[in-house]
Amino acid sequence: MSLNIIDLIKGQLGSAFVSQAASQLGESEAGVSKAISGLLPVIVGGLANNSDKPSVLDSISNASSQGILGNLFDSTSNNSFISGLLTSIFGDKLNGIVNAIATYAGISNNSSASLLNLVTGATVGSVGQYAADHNLDKTGISSLLNDQKGIVSTLLPAGLSLASLNVGDWAKGYKFDNDQDEIKPVTHEEPKVEVTRSVTDGGTFPDRATSSEGGSIWKWLLPILLLIAASYFLWKQCNKKETTTTTTVTNDSLNVSEDSSSMPMDSNTTASITKVDEDIDLNGAALKGYKGGMEDQMITFLKTDGYKNAANDDALKTKWYDFDHVNFKIGSANTLEAGSEGQLQNLVAILKAFPDSKIKIGGYTDKTGDEAKNKKLSADRANFIKDWLGKQGVGAQVIAADGYGSEFAKVDASASNGERAVDRKMSVRFAK
Repeated sequence: MSLNIIDLIKGQLGSAFVSQAASQLGESEAGVSKAISGLLPVIVGGLANNSDKPSVLDSISNASSQGILGNLFDSTSNNSFISGLLTSIFGDKLNGIVNAIATYAGISNNSSASLLNLVTGATVGSVGQYAADHNLDKTGISSLLNDQKGIVSTLLPAGLSLASLNVGDWAKGYKFDNDQDEIKPVTHEEPKVEVTRSVTDGGTFPDRATSSEGGSIWKWLLPILLLIAASYFLWKQCNKKETTTTTTVTNDSLNVSEDSSSMPMDSNTTASITKVDEDIDLNGAALKGYKGGMEDQMITFLKTDGYKNAANDDALKTKWYDFDHVNFKIGSANTLEAGSEGQLQNLVAILKAFPDSKIKIGGYTDKTGDEAKNKKLSADRANFIKDWLGKQGVGAQVIAADGYGSEFAKVDASASNGERAVDRKMSVRFAK
């Protein structure tokens, strides 16, 4: 029986990994876990389909020396080694895969891209380590990858299809279906009917399987029965109502009063759990974001002259906009997760489009840990973003950056890491 590469990788992608990834990306653990279940067959299948490509074999052969498995989160973030491998395997299909996994798992595109790097690193690192431990040369690695073509067909989770992945011709090697096989016509043998005759008083009852003309009754009865069955099936399909279930989550927008900690904290807005990036109009320019997200809300407010008409700072300080994609590495105040700068660039574009507007940055943590350290960490992160924006030429519009620690956190410290994630965020508000 062929070795299943997935068994090599599972140890790297356990609950601890899911929890850490969810925390860093600001996603739910369920969403991260679902994304991983979709990414694994895609990545393993992609490697299997390119099992004879020198760049793939070189990457796996050198993986153990790269030390990828030592710290996946640090070694795969903005790693040209991983990025080059993914481009080599998927080419121009890469963005389609990221979008499809994001939609399937209900996470942002940036989180999907980060997880793609992480899972690819775990896969290549695990296979590379196995190859090193078992003295496999490139021919052996190629054979191992090629064997996966018969395994990955069982891995694609329910609800995720090749069509939704939009991967195109490169997926033929997956052998998820037999589209390339010759389709042989199905022949139906005419049922053989055993005729039983019963004799009474020397008479003979007519043969029940024979018509008055002497032909088999099945010759006309069977087509009629099939026609009736087909008609019933079509009728059921036409009357079947297609239902679409939309799962919603509460996206808390922090309402923080700088003057009183007793100020109501949350203004709840409901957003679809599926975050699909699209073009948002910024005075004729297009920003990539999603409807109802931070950029969309801020632009709408500015276009309606909400900022211009605000009498003073007191009229603005209760409305905060939470960053959807800006995340720091755990415990770090100066290292952003991959994909974070895209939304910060969007904020720069908004400020440049509305040069009279001013903002303030806020940092928040959950209730775990030492509060003094939480305050410092959140403040350092807020100031890091303030300084970063200053380097982009909009520093004059960022008038303050404060860290609130867990002062406004709502989820109890005893809750799960995924539940507490809602309290760990960076936010921005308009200011006067």
